[in-house]
Amino acid sequence: MNKKDKIYVAGHRGMVGSAIVRKLEAEGYDNFVFRTSSQLDLRRQADVEAFFETEKPDYVFLAAAKVGGILANNTYRAEFIYDNLMIEANIINAAWKNKVKKLLFLGSSCIYPKLADQPLREDYLLTGLLESTNEPYAIAKIAGIKMCDAYRAQYGCNFISVMPTNLYGPNDNYDLETSHVLPALIRKFHEAKKRKLSEVLMWGTGKPKREFLHVDDLADACYFLMKTYNEPGLVNIGTGKDIPIIELARMIKNVVGYEGDITHDLSKPDGTPRKLMDVSKLEKAGWKARIELEDGIRSVYDGLKGESWF
Repeated sequence: MNKKDKIYVAGHRGMVGSAIVRKLEAEGYDNFVFRTSSQLDLRRQADVEAFFETEKPDYVFLAAAKVGGILANNTYRAEFIYDNLMIEANIINAAWKNKVKKLLFLGSSCIYPKLADQPLREDYLLTGLLESTNEPYAIAKIAGIKMCDAYRAQYGCNFISVMPTNLYGPNDNYDLETSHVLPALIRKFHEAKKRKLSEVLMWGTGKPKREFLHVDDLADACYFLMKTYNEPGLVNIGTGKDIPIIELARMIKNVVGYEGDITHDLSKPDGTPRKLMDVSKLEKAGWKARIELEDGIRSVYDGLKGESWF
């Protein structure tokens, strides 16, 4: 990559895409091409092909996707598989047709089998059944990985795939109905502090462990891999460390400055006991996460002060 190359970040307004743009701008890149979803429907093949033929990007970061929590994944199963398959198929095929120098496809850790050993290694892909609630989304993401590999094998395209762990950071979703655990806890503790509530209720025991990566670290890893990695298959991106949800809750409570109690609704399920990425492949390539979890949460919380609900 050089500073004159034209870069297309698909999904540039989302949490991941916006972080990639921030990283590239910080590194001195300014020749971007963007389209919002209202300007370009990535599910429409003819429109995507016309866009690529007109703009001719040199590098593509494929961060556009239909995403949601467990409820949305399970409810809108047809939309999650159709929209994501169409988005990635249209962009990957158009990138090949228009001789894109390199493409980076972003997947999700939900591609791994539900009962896979921990930590999750790249070669566990397709070795067991998926978690049923988000299977349509996971299958679409697996198809994206395999499509990148197929275009590499048949046409020699330098298309690579990365699988991030649970992410948090600027432009996250804080809706209590649809958000993931870390932003949901930030919102819960903030609301409890604001309303002077005596307790915050958590689902389950809080014992399951999860790994969390700041989206700015993800963007840094994507930039590093776009410059240095040229292999088939996929690369996990994570911290290689996990934390029990109850410890995460205490950490967020401390950052927010909430002084009440944490209580547990034990009638609610805990979910998967552990979900941790094996990041040895990435570390061997020369990259490690830098942002410590508490520091990252603190910076995210400080950045929320302009939000309407804050």
